[in-house]
Amino acid sequence: MNIQSHQRNGRRILMTVGAAATAIAVLAGCSGGNSPEAPTNDIAVGEYPDYYPSDYQDLVDAAEAEGGDLTIYSNTDQENWEPIFRDFKKKYTFIKSINANNLDSDEVFQRVLAEQATGGSDADILVSNAAQAWADYADDSANLLAYESPELPELPDFATLLPNVYTMSTDPMTIAFNSQLMPEAPTGIADLAAIIEADPETYKGKITTRDVNGSFGFTVSHTFTEERPDAWASLEKILPNAKPETSSGTQGEKILAGEYLAGFFISGAPSYPIVESSGGLYQVVFPDDGTVVLPRGIGIAPEAPHTATAKLFLDFVLSDEGQHAVAEGGLTSYRESVEQVDGLHTYQEVVDTVGEDQVILAPYGLVPDDEVQEFIGKWDGLLG
Repeated sequence: MNIQSHQRNGRRILMTVGAAATAIAVLAGCSGGNSPEAPTNDIAVGEYPDYYPSDYQDLVDAAEAEGGDLTIYSNTDQENWEPIFRDFKKKYTFIKSINANNLDSDEVFQRVLAEQATGGSDADILVSNAAQAWADYADDSANLLAYESPELPELPDFATLLPNVYTMSTDPMTIAFNSQLMPEAPTGIADLAAIIEADPETYKGKITTRDVNGSFGFTVSHTFTEERPDAWASLEKILPNAKPETSSGTQGEKILAGEYLAGFFISGAPSYPIVESSGGLYQVVFPDDGTVVLPRGIGIAPEAPHTATAKLFLDFVLSDEGQHAVAEGGLTSYRESVEQVDGLHTYQEVVDTVGEDQVILAPYGLVPDDEVQEFIGKWDGLLG
């Protein structure tokens, strides 16, 4: 899908950060070892933090009057949602039905705009990690409901990505590899380049990267080179051996099957379940020379049919209870109170692994079209 097909206000694209994955620390998300088990997420029904507004119960009552339904347009897998929906229903027992589709990253916005143009949309909540599409969509303030969650003062500054767009999770980009076919774990982009250079015949056509003609691939790859311009020397050795793919899930499946030996800029969210189920065959690392952490944005549709329920859901996702459920579902929580144990991934885990100076947190911002075209031409020109 061409990147220009997703832009509404001129040919613009968002700049997000790009990245890579850890030192030799291999992340095995499965249980075992000496780590403690994930703590139970106890839900306090009918109780709210003391920093919530005194009239918050009025919002709860309004949500109950809406009938207990919620519709979410997102690019998030059902297995990621399951603990979140489970605990939201525990918190608010009147919630009966939550419908969340699984669209492409940019399709979330295309669909809601198309529906609004033809008489209205069912969407209450929008969720996507397509940073450039979010920036383009949110450029028109009428495209989002204005709402400031009472959780925001308890969260880091990057919890707010754009006006009325908030951070649901902070998912790292990794280097993934097949440990049976590639026993030497790459520690970063430079190290991957050195491994390939030492044995070019083995790795020819056996590396995968994200297609930069799509919004996700562009934002991750472009911003990595912006933050680490010296990395072009390594990329010039890697890319002639690489093939682009449009999905981290597809990349993971092909690495596990041995079609690729390794891939870089692969989202941790779809990778962690493969790590857990592969018995050590599929492994991921955070690049030690720069790991991108890509926020997953969440906002409320401007004409949400269940406005009060949508506000409750947004507050819940940002809360301590909600962020625990976010991590349990395989996404990466960024709330400090969420403990990093086996099966739960956190932003602090990335910081602890590679060091704060090697974490590249992706901003939501636009890149001029001439810069987009120049980058795509350079990147694609290096591919094998």
